[in-house]
Amino acid sequence: MKRKSKLTIAIGTAVLAVLGATAVYAQDKYTLKSPSGIAFSDFRGYEDWAVVSSARTDEVLKVIVANPAMIKAYKTGVPGNGQPFPDGSKIAKLQWKPKKSTEAPFAVDVPDVFAQAFVMEKDSRRFPKSGGWGYAVFNYEAASDKFTADPKSLSDCGHTCHVAVKAKDHIFHPYQKR
Repeated sequence: MKRKSKLTIAIGTAVLAVLGATAVYAQDKYTLKSPSGIAFSDFRGYEDWAVVSSARTDEVLKVIVANPAMIKAYKTGVPGNGQPFPDGSKIAKLQWKPKKSTEAPFAVDVPDVFAQAFVMEKDSRRFPKSGGWGYAVFNYEAASDKFTADPKSLSDCGHTCHVAVKAKDHIFHPYQKR
């Protein structure tokens, strides 16, 4: 009986060690921070946020999602009503490399490999130089199944690319009709 108990304990210990090692090596993307200090953890749950819009460039398909605070503001007319988004608003542009569908009976591009999460958060005190918005990019590498903070990601992107939409509180994508 003692021998079976020792064997059972040894097997149980080995299984727990393997599971523990797997957990240690699995990446927690929410521990990442951009060079400017924007934490990926600020966007926890983005996978389930409501869709604002979609877009396509030659390189990527984008789905733009926003947190409940920003969706609520959109539904009240922001930014078209001249009001800014409230602090705490967050938006993410989720970007995939496209591929032609091999299943659809018509020509259509569908998402292939996830490439990047471009995120923005409104915090007027923290980001006063860019209309209150902080910006970060988190790249995804499919081969390693890991995210990395983009080293060129600047928190004050609003001074460059988003200045064109300053009148829309620095947001390119309108909330689309349903």
